[in-house]
Amino acid sequence: MSASDTSAHAFSSWCLLLAAWLLALVATLSALFIGEVMGQAPCNLCWFQRAFMFPLVIILAVASYRSDFAVWRYALPVASVGGFIALYHSLLYAGVFGDSIQPCGAGGSCSGSNMTIFGVVPLPVLSLIIFSLISALLLIIFRRSSQ
Repeated sequence: MSASDTSAHAFSSWCLLLAAWLLALVATLSALFIGEVMGQAPCNLCWFQRAFMFPLVIILAVASYRSDFAVWRYALPVASVGGFIALYHSLLYAGVFGDSIQPCGAGGSCSGSNMTIFGVVPLPVLSLIIFSLISALLLIIFRRSSQ
């Protein structure tokens, strides 16, 4: 691989890393806006998802600044656990587990109609999408860094 190919490869990997950071940043700022500005208290499962999304903002920002393409080693587990919690929450929200389990019974509630994006996408599903996109970007960075 020539020097220009290596440079282009590193730049495209950095762009992927920046995109992952921007996704985490927008998700974090949105969660803070919903909670602090709109006054909607998150349910317990939303709190757990926040606990995994918020650190990703810092981890991915530092990795972007340092062009650390090995970030997948420590960011992918964080994003994956957050994604599994979001998947569980989405399945609860969809009623897959039945009526005996209330997805938003403790703490606030994200099951109201005002807790959807464009009246269609519920917040737990949106969280699952964001965690999945971040994980996919980190996996692409991993594949590129291992070549």
